[in-house]
Amino acid sequence: MNIKSTVTLNNGVKMPIFGFGVWQIKDGRDVANTVKEAINAGYRLIDTAAIYDNEKGVGEAFKDANRDEVFVTTKVWNEEQGYDTTLRACENSLKKLGLDYVDLYLIHWPVAGKLNDTWKAMEKIYEDGLAKAIGVSNFYEYHLREIFKTAKIKPSVNQIEVHPILSQKETHEFCKKENIVIEAYSPLGRAKILNIPQIVAIAKKHGKTSAQVVLRWHLQNGIVPIPKSLHVERIKENAAIFDFELSKEDMMTIDALNRNEKAIKGVFFKFDEHKSVIL
Repeated sequence: MNIKSTVTLNNGVKMPIFGFGVWQIKDGRDVANTVKEAINAGYRLIDTAAIYDNEKGVGEAFKDANRDEVFVTTKVWNEEQGYDTTLRACENSLKKLGLDYVDLYLIHWPVAGKLNDTWKAMEKIYEDGLAKAIGVSNFYEYHLREIFKTAKIKPSVNQIEVHPILSQKETHEFCKKENIVIEAYSPLGRAKILNIPQIVAIAKKHGKTSAQVVLRWHLQNGIVPIPKSLHVERIKENAAIFDFELSKEDMMTIDALNRNEKAIKGVFFKFDEHKSVIL
């Protein structure tokens, strides 16, 4: 296993098992330079979204890269959902990115009354070759079951917040059963979990940082993490997780940290997916 290793999605597309997110990175030179550094460090999965307002800069970053070696993800925002508006949103994203297609196109959040129409548009985007794979983000079992009622194509990926104190076991197990890959955004809990004593102790034992241990925990759980950073050394450090392995005891120790708490602006609060409302 290495940073260029892949997982095969349910439609046969191969997606890198480790990615780089660009949420809150300013468009233009900031995001372009940061993504270039990530690509130079070996990252091959780049994750953006229309609402991040940095697709143009992301596209600039891999103009000189081999397109076949960069797996690009973007997402349709809530206000653009619906059938016709989703199709237009995809066209706008491709134009900003400077691409003929994205490798993965996601519904950013479930929007009440629009799930099935939006998914129908996603299927057309896939069938027209504008996305190599389609999926969702922030969806839970009942959202997915709603899509399944009319879907011709099953989502390939579900991108949700996952980290040691929000392990999302129920959603992970359901998606695993349905052959939907879980991607983790905020895989480091917005850095608020890195001083947890158990994680620090495991990191010390392996001669690694807490962040490296948590990212390795994701990989060994079969989850694709997409950390982000503006700092070159941190970008490289986050990727240096393929030369060690957590023991079964390490994994159990980290698993036991789950408190079902979600991070919002650096503050954690109790999260119940069964009470998670559709927007």
